[in-house]
Amino acid sequence: MKKMRKMLAGLSAMVMVVGLLTACGGGGSDTDSGSKSDGDSGSNSDSAKLTLIMSQRDEWLGEMEQAAVKEAEEMGINLNTVDAQSDTSKMLQFIESAKNDGQKAVIINMVDPETAEQCVEAAGDMYVVFVNRYPSDDSVLNEKVVYVGSDESTSGYFQGEWLAEHFKAEGKSEFSYILLNGILGQTSTTLRTESLLKGLEDNGVKGVEATAPLAAEYQRENAQDMIAPLLKTAKYDAIISNNDAMALGAIEAMIDQGIDPTTVPIVGIDASLDGRQAVKDGTLDMTVFQDPKGQGKGALIAAKNLINGNAINDGTDWELDETGNILWIPFEPVTIDNVDEYDNR
Repeated sequence: MKKMRKMLAGLSAMVMVVGLLTACGGGGSDTDSGSKSDGDSGSNSDSAKLTLIMSQRDEWLGEMEQAAVKEAEEMGINLNTVDAQSDTSKMLQFIESAKNDGQKAVIINMVDPETAEQCVEAAGDMYVVFVNRYPSDDSVLNEKVVYVGSDESTSGYFQGEWLAEHFKAEGKSEFSYILLNGILGQTSTTLRTESLLKGLEDNGVKGVEATAPLAAEYQRENAQDMIAPLLKTAKYDAIISNNDAMALGAIEAMIDQGIDPTTVPIVGIDASLDGRQAVKDGTLDMTVFQDPKGQGKGALIAAKNLINGNAINDGTDWELDETGNILWIPFEPVTIDNVDEYDNR
């Protein structure tokens, strides 16, 4: 049965690779709408053909995807980008398609970090670059399987530092908050929340949950719907979000109920286009820049370096972890004082 399933998966993958299309956009939603970046005459070789598999397309991931497409054009790489639409089975089929196409490496923005081992198995002899979503089990990382992204243990810490400074200035050593969580169980969600609490603790301020955390799964609409019933019933001093989209949902919910969002500090992560505008408007007090262009570009560079037998950060100023299998793209805190610097990053 296992052999039969593999044969069927291989046949499905061969069919799907025929359907990969060109010219995608960051906001596209078709399962196999792809971006193809055609390089020079050498781009027809297997080593210059790559696939970037997106878990989904939202504002931030769209920026990352477009950065990868642009980098591929400059590097002479023929790049297909495909959207798994949050479906793990589609993601695995796209990996099989890349393998059957003879590609040397595949770049994967995982739907579910728990499936990292499945992704590696599906990739076979291909090099694997995981981007943005860190594997739940990082034992899969080695000289052929690497990760490009930002260290989530620093993202929430910047939020904690800012909030501690804010409440200390008000003479408070304790405050209550509503927390908007990302996808539960995902490494980024866990580390963003843990590092937030660590940042508060290290700076001598205690945060107390005003309500149970709201698992809005990084989606603006979910956050807006989930927080709305609590805005006039719970007692809270701040709203903390694992990303900008959910923070913006909370802001919209407050405005809908006639509540001034500037009356409590609201913090997010990503420094997305809408998030930066909210900082400028004064409705979002701070966010943390996660570099979509850096991650998209870094993933392409890492893949090419793997194929060429070089260190994955070769040709860049980015740092590796001690294993040499992780390329870190740093987080940076963003407030009204420096938000303008990030408009052209």
